[in-house]
Amino acid sequence: MTDAMPQAVESKVPQVTPRERLMDAATRLFCKNGINATGIDAIVSEAGTAKTTLYKNFKSKDDLVDAVLKAESETWRGWFIAAVERAKTPREKLDSIFPALKSWFAEDTYYGCVFINAVGEHSKDETRLRDITIRHKSFILKHISGLAEAAGAKKPDFLAHQIGLLMDGAIVAAMVTRDPTVADAAGMAANALLDEACGPPKIRRTRRAGLQGGAAALAKEDLSVVD
Repeated sequence: MTDAMPQAVESKVPQVTPRERLMDAATRLFCKNGINATGIDAIVSEAGTAKTTLYKNFKSKDDLVDAVLKAESETWRGWFIAAVERAKTPREKLDSIFPALKSWFAEDTYYGCVFINAVGEHSKDETRLRDITIRHKSFILKHISGLAEAAGAKKPDFLAHQIGLLMDGAIVAAMVTRDPTVADAAGMAANALLDEACGPPKIRRTRRAGLQGGAAALAKEDLSVVD
C-alpha cells in the first residue's frame, strides 16, 4: 500500500496594505531625517506608492504625521512597559528603566525620541504636536508613578517627574553623542533619587545548607535585593 499523496497547503501571507507601507515609510523617514525635512514625494517613493494613494488614505501630511506619532506612541509604550515589567518587585522594575533605555540607545536605528524631535523642529508656539507629545509622556509618567507608589515613595508623582527628566536627558544625550552608556550615568542618578524617596533596597538573607563528605556543612549566605 502506498502512502497517500500529501495535499498541497496553501500558504497565506498577510498582505501589506498601501496605508501600512506609507506608515512604515513615513515612520522611518520622520525618525531618521525629521518631519520638516521629509516631503510627500520622499514618502511615496520610499513606500512604492503613488501620491494619489497617500491622499486617499490621509487628508494631508499633518494627518499622516498624527497617525505615525500615534502608532509610535503605542509601539514605544508597549516596548517600555514590557521591558520594565519583566522584573519582579516595584523597585526592581524602576531600576530596570535605564538598562532598557541603554539597549534602545545601542540600536543602529536609534535616532532619539520622535516626540522630542518633533517638538524641537517645529515652531515653539505650535500646539498640536506638543499636545500629542504631552499625552505620550503623561502615559509613561503615570506608569512610573504607579511603580514609585508601590515601591514606597511618599510623593510618587514628583519622583516620576524626576525620573522622567533623567530619561529625557539621557535620550537626547544618546542621540547627540551616539554613546549608549549615558544611560548608566542617568541610572546612577535615578538610583540615588529612588534610595532617597523609597529607602535603599532591603537585603534578604537566606541560608543554604550544604554537605561535605556526609557531614553537616557550613551555611552559606545568599544575598538578594527585595522590596
